[in-house]
Amino acid sequence: MSIAVTDTRTAAPARKEARDRLAALARAELTLLFRNKTTLFMALLMPLIMAFAMQRAVSEMPLQENGLSVGTVLLPGTLGFVLVFAVYSTVTGALVTRREELVLKRLRCDELTDREILAGTALPTVLIGLAQCLLLTVCGGLVLKAGLPKAPHLVLLGVLLGMVIVVAMAAASTVITKSAEAAQLTTMPFVFVSLGGSGMVVPLDILPDRVASILELLPLSPVMGLVRDGWIGATDPADLLKRLVIALAWGGLAVFAVRRWFRWEPRH
Repeated sequence: MSIAVTDTRTAAPARKEARDRLAALARAELTLLFRNKTTLFMALLMPLIMAFAMQRAVSEMPLQENGLSVGTVLLPGTLGFVLVFAVYSTVTGALVTRREELVLKRLRCDELTDREILAGTALPTVLIGLAQCLLLTVCGGLVLKAGLPKAPHLVLLGVLLGMVIVVAMAAASTVITKSAEAAQLTTMPFVFVSLGGSGMVVPLDILPDRVASILELLPLSPVMGLVRDGWIGATDPADLLKRLVIALAWGGLAVFAVRRWFRWEPRH
């Protein structure tokens, strides 16, 4: 009994120390992020630019016969743009830059665990991305007359799953990225596949069933499906379960790749 009490008393300070270390690393990363104007521009403005660029194309799609509108296509798509541009690309570049500058190697010599280093590096970008998604959900719904989501819990679930997937994919992408400059190229396959096939630009609902059944297996397709279902209020348990399984499978594969191949020192 006394051993259990002692463990409980020592566990709380240990958790507090871990939170303090994580917060300190996140603050440092946030400072670096705001100093990089190009990265900040991509993170904050690119999703809006993409949304305005695709507005006319979306208005010409056969949406009404599929129970959709311009707003219920553009707004979930914009949240998807936040995931790929504001979070995935930014976190990939940050991890590669810190690795090449030997920051990650030095951090591993401190008390920080590997998980804390990766989480602390990604945390500021994730929080900014979540704030963007919240702002776009409220303001975008008013501007595009789409209203608020009818099933907000599905939107929240989709965004959170999307954050986990893109952060894990970002860490996995560093395996094939030699430098910060190369990150602009190595992130393109995931970005283009997500934009073109995950329902961000063209909803899978308006595609032929055979094509849609293949594209729904892409990493961010279940995320976009959950977000769009949340907006229109669709709650099919079978679709929900299928999307959860696909999303968790991709997240698990990305985490496995990070644990197996992530490199903490510069590539030569």
